[in-house]
Amino acid sequence: MTETDLDKSYTALSEAISRVGPERAQLLLAMVALSLMAHAPDAEDVLARIAQAEARLLEEAA
Repeated sequence: MTETDLDKSYTALSEAISRVGPERAQLLLAMVALSLMAHAPDAEDVLARIAQAEARLLEEAA
């Protein structure tokens, strides 16, 4: 994915979150995550990305 594609995707996700509102944002993110996971090459890739995101959030909270 190019930098432009990443920017377009991030913008579209941000706008979708705004449209559904804060009360449904978590559900939207879960649905997007499940859809992206279904297209991942394998479970190891998905598990590594989950661990990476979790570690980053835990580091920021510390």
